[in-house]
Amino acid sequence: MKKLGFGCMRLPMIGGQEGIVDQKQFNEMIDLYMGAGFRYFDTAHVYLAGQSETALREGLVKRYPRDRFILTDKLSGSCFQSEAEIYSLFDCQLETTGTAYFDYYLMHALSAEVYQKFLNCNAFDAVRKLKSQGKIRHFGISFHDKPAVLRKILREQPDIEVVQIQFNYLDYDNPSIESKAVYDVCREFHKPIFVMEPVKGGGLVQLPAAAQEIFSELQNGSPASYAIRFAASFEGIEMVLSGMSDLAQMQDNISYMKEFIPLSETERSAISRVREILKSDRSIPCTACRYCVSGCPQKILIPDLFSCLNTKRRYQDWGSDFYYSTHTAGHGKASDCLHCGQCERACPQHLPIIELLKEVSAAFEG
Repeated sequence: MKKLGFGCMRLPMIGGQEGIVDQKQFNEMIDLYMGAGFRYFDTAHVYLAGQSETALREGLVKRYPRDRFILTDKLSGSCFQSEAEIYSLFDCQLETTGTAYFDYYLMHALSAEVYQKFLNCNAFDAVRKLKSQGKIRHFGISFHDKPAVLRKILREQPDIEVVQIQFNYLDYDNPSIESKAVYDVCREFHKPIFVMEPVKGGGLVQLPAAAQEIFSELQNGSPASYAIRFAASFEGIEMVLSGMSDLAQMQDNISYMKEFIPLSETERSAISRVREILKSDRSIPCTACRYCVSGCPQKILIPDLFSCLNTKRRYQDWGSDFYYSTHTAGHGKASDCLHCGQCERACPQHLPIIELLKEVSAAFEG
């Protein structure tokens, strides 16, 4: 397989993130992607409140022969409370995507806490049963925790076939994420690796001016290209997902991944310099996965408010005050946070969201 995967968590939308999928543009992106020889699609039932699976049914499953593409779906812990509910959820996923089987089925966003829930609900045996019935070709996990937790899971579940991890040049040695150390555990257990968040939710695309200048001097690629090629250059990494949300992003990704070339030493040096600049940046490293939003009792659009603060800090853009008022119209303000902790438990980046919301409140409501 070519190494560029189509991550379907961030699709082109009509009406913003709370709107509907732009099916016409999504179909065009699928056609461009497939026409360039790529064929790996990744979704989950929780993506875009179910719209991701539906959009794939309409744009991919109904329009291409089943043997032309590889489709991955996930078992999300928020969608079941018992083993019986796993089977009904799975049947719903098959029906929603319009397919008879998934090529890969991943236990979604495992951490120590989530893993224990999967054990309590007998999820691993349930997925093995579905595989034995031919409804799953391969099963694996997507992972968001420390290396020791991954090592425990792989020892206890040795038949896991693939591990999907967050891996990018900023989180490579980030003590909260430990991308490199998690990668090393995958290699220790000889597991094929799929990568998510190679551009950190767009955070490695919209760069500070000093970082952007370093890449501009190379004169041979976009900021996204260096981030995605960084991940794809490591041994054992078989797929790098990109959450492309418009045709321009698709065209850019295809331009350097159709005939993938690993990073040169000059490019690696440039990335190291960019990494040091970003480490000193005050931006909140939110990837806008929106896992924190659905369970917020105050309906606070946390990623959007973080984006407003990042823009205000990085570019001294006082227009961000207007966007703050837009994102809080009909939704909670940062100061409405109840400190319940639901968001922090859901956050794959392990961000101190409650404290960060206090910073947002001080910046926009003070």
